[in-house]
Amino acid sequence: MRRRPHPRDPHPRGPRPRAPRRRVVLALCLALLGTGTACGSGDEDSTTLRVLASSELRDMEPLLDDLRRDTGVDLDMEYKATVDAGDGLTPGAYHHDLAWLSSDRYFQLRLKESKSTAKPLSTTTMLSPVVVGVKPETARALRASAKGGQVSWADIADAAAAGSVRFGMADPKRTNSGLSALVGVATAAAGTGSALRAEDISCDRLRGFRTGQKLTADSSADLREQYIAHQDRLDALITYESELLSLNASGKLHEKLEIVYPKDGMVLSDYPLLLLDPAKRAAYDKVVNWLKSTSTQKKIMERTLRRPLGADVRRDPRLRADIGNALYFPDQRSVVDRLVEDYGDPRLPTAHHVIFLLDFSTSMRGARVASLRAAFAGLSGADTSATGKFVRFYQGERVTVMRFGGRVLAERDVTVGGRRDLDSVKSFVAADDFDNSTAIWSALDHAYGKASGIARDHPGQPISIVLMTDGENTSGITRREFERRYAARSETVRSVPTFPLRFGEADTAELTRAARTTGGRMVDAGARSLPDAFKEIRGC
Repeated sequence: MRRRPHPRDPHPRGPRPRAPRRRVVLALCLALLGTGTACGSGDEDSTTLRVLASSELRDMEPLLDDLRRDTGVDLDMEYKATVDAGDGLTPGAYHHDLAWLSSDRYFQLRLKESKSTAKPLSTTTMLSPVVVGVKPETARALRASAKGGQVSWADIADAAAAGSVRFGMADPKRTNSGLSALVGVATAAAGTGSALRAEDISCDRLRGFRTGQKLTADSSADLREQYIAHQDRLDALITYESELLSLNASGKLHEKLEIVYPKDGMVLSDYPLLLLDPAKRAAYDKVVNWLKSTSTQKKIMERTLRRPLGADVRRDPRLRADIGNALYFPDQRSVVDRLVEDYGDPRLPTAHHVIFLLDFSTSMRGARVASLRAAFAGLSGADTSATGKFVRFYQGERVTVMRFGGRVLAERDVTVGGRRDLDSVKSFVAADDFDNSTAIWSALDHAYGKASGIARDHPGQPISIVLMTDGENTSGITRREFERRYAARSETVRSVPTFPLRFGEADTAELTRAARTTGGRMVDAGARSLPDAFKEIRGC
């Protein structure tokens, strides 16, 4: 049936011209933009952009329907763990139009290393710091022991080493949240307050923290689900603030988590949207303008509990806490790679066996043995400084302590499980059976014999030897004889490094050669206190 013309219809026989409608839509859009509301024209052809995205951005999908409706731009999302996604972005050979990551810091380091002149345009879209969610009772204990009641990464590491904080954290090799937390811990361990350098990273300072990690996952979303399933055997969860707030609101927790913002700083995730294909700049600009609009920022906050940009959006009360200091991210890819490598695979056991070979010749009497005992007391938890908390003995660590003079005087094996084990080490070092001679190379040969038995009984377990002496070799075998015996041992035993700590009159050249021969390094404690030398090296 033919439509009956309206008396006022100037074009009764055909479709109306579309220009007047465009003017109406344009006027309406201009009016809406004044209120911060995004607008799109249904007349425009839709555009599809291929996007490589961090897996945690799946929670944005319901909002992407609004994006498509308002702008005509459809985002075809491919999800990967953040570090994996960054590794998949090869300058000059991108396979996507955009990348949307929780953080592009690691990718930017790769870009810098490649010396590529084409740097993708990057726009921050929202914010969320990587923090620590802690059960109430554990949070109270942490605050009670922390200086001024303000919990730091050092306090978290100390509690993890002592066995009082068992936590979940995503794998630093694959995820931004895990990597950001690891940067926070390692920065606190270095004690410099600046961006990590290669010389600031020491694997022994990460072991106590890592021993508390009882749960891991390849993404923050998977970590969340695993925490829900295993929450009764954990004390804490290290992840994005937004994830913790969402968990608390989910009704799936037996106890809500108290969010701890470590006083020594956090790495902030800014969810940058990167333009990989410059030819798609017009569509990219539409997406960016829509995401940054006041109305969308409000929707993002309400749906994901990430922090909005700027002050135009009234914050959810749960997001009003001051996030404190921002930590510097390392400025070299090699530093990040070494940090992750030193931390190791969180799915593998952390137990390490350290053999301490202690010189108990008569020259050690007095101040020197007192310093030695103070160093062991510090390793047992007496050193409450920020750096001391990172080098203490940790749960499950295996320790052999040998006292030697002209021969090995005594030895004791301890697996650290609590205060009784630490007291056992303390009482062993408190002995007064000094000897009149010093058989350094015979004692070290004996230690390698011990390492051989450990390697046989516990295949794959990391072993190291720490040799402490203040004198020259006066009895027993020579260094050359030690090296001959060492060379005859199995490849597994030869991979056990020795770390000499030299103080007093010990022969620097001889000890340095022993360190180099076995793959270790020497620390000269003569220029500092022995406890400080212990902090520099514990055998890695």
